Amino acid sequence: MTRNNPHLRGADPRVAGGRLTVDLDALAANYRFLAEQSTPAEAAAVVKADAYGLGTGPVVEALVAEGCRKFFVALPEEGLAVRRAAPEADIYVFNGLFSSEAASFYREGRLLPVLNSQSDLAIWEAHGWDDEDTPRPCALHVETGMNRLGLTPERARILAQENALTGALSPRLILSHLACADTPDHPMNRQQLESFQALCELFPDAESSLANSAGIFLGGEFLCDVTRPGVALYGSNPVSGTENPMRPVASVHSRIAQLRHVPAGGTVSYGATPLDRDTLVAVTATGYADGYHRSGSGAGVPLRAAVPEGAFGFIEGQRVPVLGRVTMDLTLFDVTDLGPDALQVGDFIELMGPNLPVDELAAACGTISYELLTALGHRFERHYVRGGDRI
Repeated sequence: MTRNNPHLRGADPRVAGGRLTVDLDALAANYRFLAEQSTPAEAAAVVKADAYGLGTGPVVEALVAEGCRKFFVALPEEGLAVRRAAPEADIYVFNGLFSSEAASFYREGRLLPVLNSQSDLAIWEAHGWDDEDTPRPCALHVETGMNRLGLTPERARILAQENALTGALSPRLILSHLACADTPDHPMNRQQLESFQALCELFPDAESSLANSAGIFLGGEFLCDVTRPGVALYGSNPVSGTENPMRPVASVHSRIAQLRHVPAGGTVSYGATPLDRDTLVAVTATGYADGYHRSGSGAGVPLRAAVPEGAFGFIEGQRVPVLGRVTMDLTLFDVTDLGPDALQVGDFIELMGPNLPVDELAAACGTISYELLTALGHRFERHYVRGGDRI
């Protein structure tokens, strides 16, 4: 791949304030591991939100090379991006049909809508595309306790009876979504599974899918026919309170724009956070406009009361704390302990990666890894690495 590849977006490396590196080998290894954990079910891949912020094209191409043949996105435009990278894949669109005009996107990309409501059913019956001899292929989302999207159990039963007579739709997949899978002993998991199994019996010719990333580790009956790993593919720990079995995929580094000495008693950033010692400050060219959350601001900042420590960077083998408030384009780090001559303008500080796992940064920011990854901006220079080489 080159910088002219339409899959790739990002800043020019000569002027970028930060760098996002995506390890496609780690992504592939994570998919293989999740596919193994999913056996005997088939592992699909959730690549919505620009593959969780990491770039749809390169991510999908890497997953196709590992044998992935089913993909899930949230919106039809995302599905068209996946189609360009995966011409032969089954591509399901979670959020359903907003209007009859939306059906044209599905025809263009041979996308499979996930039908969530009576309105979705009516639109797809009237405007859906046919797959050779099969009328209007689709997926059906049934509600089992999340109360977000999905057909109610009553509506699903009525549909099963009507469709048995008319054959207007050809459901390929029945799916639902676990609300508490990252808490393995939560009673909601078993309740949802039993509800889902009863509804799947109404559509005996369709495959079933219930397990997200965390649901895969519930194993057994939760695996159904197709699993839907998402955030675990990108390196986040799928199950709270356990050791993370996934390899880190995304690394974010910020360029040092300036080094400055601030004497004890001086202040830094908005709100004038005071310093209690002579401090060497590294001013880096990344801020909340790039997805480095303001809530990761340094210790002692009032907005950090709930999580007092703040975030860290990593450079020269050491962690360095954020100083003061993270701003739109700049973040400050205390690099005093590295010594006066260890760094220079243009050096990079790791913000997230092998030394600072995404889940740790998320905790420091009082959020979750999903939000961090999907917020990564396109002002970063983007590197995609495979086999140790940039591609």
